[in-house]
Formats: sequence, structure tokens, C-alpha cells
Amino acid sequence: MHNFNADALAGEAVEHQQLSDAYWTFGSLNGSLVGGPADQRFGVYGEAHEGAGHDAGKSFRYSIEAAGVTGTFNHRLSVQLEDRQIDVETTHGNLPKAGLTWLWTRQWSTSISYSYSVNGNLGTRLTAARIDWFGGHVNVLAGGAYGQASPVVLNLQSGIVSPGSRLREGYAGLSKPLARFRSELSLVADYLDISGVRRATLTLAYVFHPGAAGGGR
Repeated sequence: MHNFNADALAGEAVEHQQLSDAYWTFGSLNGSLVGGPADQRFGVYGEAHEGAGHDAGKSFRYSIEAAGVTGTFNHRLSVQLEDRQIDVETTHGNLPKAGLTWLWTRQWSTSISYSYSVNGNLGTRLTAARIDWFGGHVNVLAGGAYGQASPVVLNLQSGIVSPGSRLREGYAGLSKPLARFRSELSLVADYLDISGVRRATLTLAYVFHPGAAGGGR
């Protein structure tokens, strides 16, 4: 990732995943740009994930693109509108999403979002909520999601269960900014139940922000 300045960010990555005899690899590009007065900020962002994989000896395309706009008003209310185009193996469609975030204090914020597929076979109607606490040295987060979703929406191989499967998810974690090293260390525990297929994961991540000025993010 690279911060060109306080208002512009871009990143790139390569990811490989494998589950049983299915595997897929894709490259990712993302970027965002924000502007406006301090009490009323607006932004645009986009991302693209392109690659391919194999499942049961058959090749498939992996393609996910998204674009969205954000607005922040009076330092407290943030609004997000996004559209995501998904084409992975036999799963395809458009997935619009609307989200709201409210900053209660400098330490606490809550957010809620709703995603609803409008065409294709995604069969997704998903409500998600999250709460964040920003401490002086450590940040804490927790959240969950409930509804129907295609596995590929969650970055899972689409053949696990059919699109429109019942989904329940809960997660909690913490992150530690490492200003001296212009990076961040995070640990997140996640539990996912999608139509009886259950998965528990513990993710440790280290993100380096080489473009951060002054030793910060």
C-alpha cells in the first residue's frame, strides 16, 4: 500500500487460496481519493481482483470489481454506497451495498450495512454490523453478519454450498498501530456458519504503510 498524500491511497496484492482440491490465485488493485472541507468529506474508491483457479480438474475465471462513494458529515456520520460485480466459476451477479457509520465519541463507533443482489445467481441479502473502540495504544473491534449469501461474496470457493445459503458470522479482534515502523499488527478471530458448513479462523496480519509520513499511517 502507498499513501501518496493524506487524501490519496493505492495498493496492490497477490493472493492464493486452496480448499480441498480447489485452488485459485488472483491479483488485486485498489485505490481511493477523498476531498472536501474538514466537516464534510467526500470520497470515491475502486478495486479489482482478477485471476483464475481450478476446481475438480476444471478451470474457472476469478473476477470481482467494485466501485463506491463515501461521505462524512460533521465528523460523526459516514455514508457508503457501493456496487460490486462478481464473476467466479458459475457464480455471477451485481451486489449493491449501503452502509452507515456513526462516531459516538473519539473512541467509539458503530456501523451497519445491507447488501442485496439484484441479478445473476448470487442470492445475497446480508445485514452486517460492527463496533470499534479506538484506544491510545490498541484498537478493538467486534461484529457479525446474518442473512443469505453466496460463498464467493465471503471470498470462499463458490462450490462449497449453493448461492443464497443461510449465513451467520461473528468476529472479534484487536490491532496495534506501530507508528515507529509505519505499520500495523492485527489479530482477528472469526466464526462462520453457512448452511451448516462451519469454519473458525484466527488471522494474524502485519500491514506496512510505506507512504505514511512522519512515522504514522
